[in-house]
Amino acid sequence: MTSNSAVPPQLPLSDRVREALAIAKRGAEELLIEAEFAQKLARSEQTGTPLRIKLGLDPTAPDLHLGHTVVLNKMRQLQNLGHQVIFLIGDFTSMIGDPSGRNTTRPPLTREQIETNAMTYFKQASLVLDPSKTEIRYNSEWCDALGARGMIQLASRYTVARMMERDDFTKRYKAGTPISVHEFLYPLMQGYDSVALKSDLELGGTDQKFNLLVGRELQKDYGQEPQCILTMPLLEGLDGVEKMSKSKNNYIGITEPANTMFAKVMSISDVMMWRYYELLSWRSLDEVAQLKAAVEGGANPRDAKVALGKEIVARFHSAQAADDALADFVNRSKGGIPDDIPEVALSGAPLAIANLLKQANLVASTSEGMRMVDQGGVRIDGDVVSDKGLKVEAGTVVVQVGKRKFARVTLTA
Repeated sequence: MTSNSAVPPQLPLSDRVREALAIAKRGAEELLIEAEFAQKLARSEQTGTPLRIKLGLDPTAPDLHLGHTVVLNKMRQLQNLGHQVIFLIGDFTSMIGDPSGRNTTRPPLTREQIETNAMTYFKQASLVLDPSKTEIRYNSEWCDALGARGMIQLASRYTVARMMERDDFTKRYKAGTPISVHEFLYPLMQGYDSVALKSDLELGGTDQKFNLLVGRELQKDYGQEPQCILTMPLLEGLDGVEKMSKSKNNYIGITEPANTMFAKVMSISDVMMWRYYELLSWRSLDEVAQLKAAVEGGANPRDAKVALGKEIVARFHSAQAADDALADFVNRSKGGIPDDIPEVALSGAPLAIANLLKQANLVASTSEGMRMVDQGGVRIDGDVVSDKGLKVEAGTVVVQVGKRKFARVTLTA
């Protein structure tokens, strides 16, 4: 008995397609469905038609750190392979608020917040993507046009039971935590974006998997070939444990000064360095494997970390800034004072050391200043301060807290 549904013949995979598949999978958490994506790549090569690759971002936080760039790096790699990347700004979905990974309803943003954040977001994302080859879209283009009738028709295509398969919805329901009806619309609207854009591949973090799958199902429902899904892991921060986050203060911001950025890269552990190489570096996997083999063979891991730090700084600043940042780091490690330290004028001499540190913005509070003195982390003109009761006399001194905070303080009576 033969099936009525014709199965399209499988295209052979060229070496170029296999290489593109390996690039797509590098560092990825999951590629669904790999065999389908391989066929999309093969068809693209055969027809010369680039794949449409979508990344949707709700502009909820305008400042990006290296953790945000993991998925942007993947977009750039696929862009370099000749595919069309679509940077989708969720100006409509931001008004709903993404409930992913949350145990409460996310407050929606105002139109003004969305527009301001979106501009900042794309400007920073363009430090990774090639802006001249990036299609920028706003999902209000098609979401606004749906209207109430279209929204009801879209909602009829998905069941409540399917929505409740989402882990965070299930947990909230069981815990008796309120779930607003509009939150069910978020995955539907994100999925409809894929229909509107005829997406071939959608990228996202691991926490977005459910939403990405909704897009795949809706495309089938609308008679389109379903998109494939590529999820990227969440990058650990400088502590090597928690995900990179500003609130946890374990982040490297992509607009931070070059010297700060380089020093932060140098502070990660030798083990975590390879994770950063895999997810952030443009070096080929063969090059990274050679570096790792060299370190395992006795080479100094610091040299590999310096190369990583310089690569990252050069990407967001310049090659010259990377060289200068290395020189600054070496100077500081020898106890030297960097050239570009802030100048601070204070009065009230003689001034207690903890008060001086706080007023010079070197610590957040006097109690933190006391702690830093206790830990031997405070220096004046290169000498360690051990007396918490020290009162600093009038004059100009260079004050250092930890490895990276400096200020040239001029203190008057």
